Amino acid sequence: MPDFEVWDVIKVPFPYAGRPVRQRRPALVIVANGIPQEHGLLWVLMITSAENRPWSGDVAVSDLPTAGLPAESVVRTAKIATIEAKEAERIGTLPAADRAEVTRYIRAALAWVTD
Repeated sequence: MPDFEVWDVIKVPFPYAGRPVRQRRPALVIVANGIPQEHGLLWVLMITSAENRPWSGDVAVSDLPTAGLPAESVVRTAKIATIEAKEAERIGTLPAADRAEVTRYIRAALAWVTD
């Protein structure tokens, strides 16, 4: 199984909510500690075209070549999935300039866990 790190941009068969369809698309690894090693799973956020209707919590990817993305894209922090690590392929990394904003949205979304 390949090793992945938090902030890796990967290509995976991403599930769609409400549809029995999976399409290979970019995603952002947000958990890469014990879960992949113990269970072979990754927690990822969807990355989608910046041309799509914006959602609250979208974070623009500031450096496409570093991220390995071919077109203007956003990290859609509202769409999280658990995928099998063996199906993932690393294509880049999220630019450091974008990480604090992604972290802020994830912490806000998960704030109820610490309350």
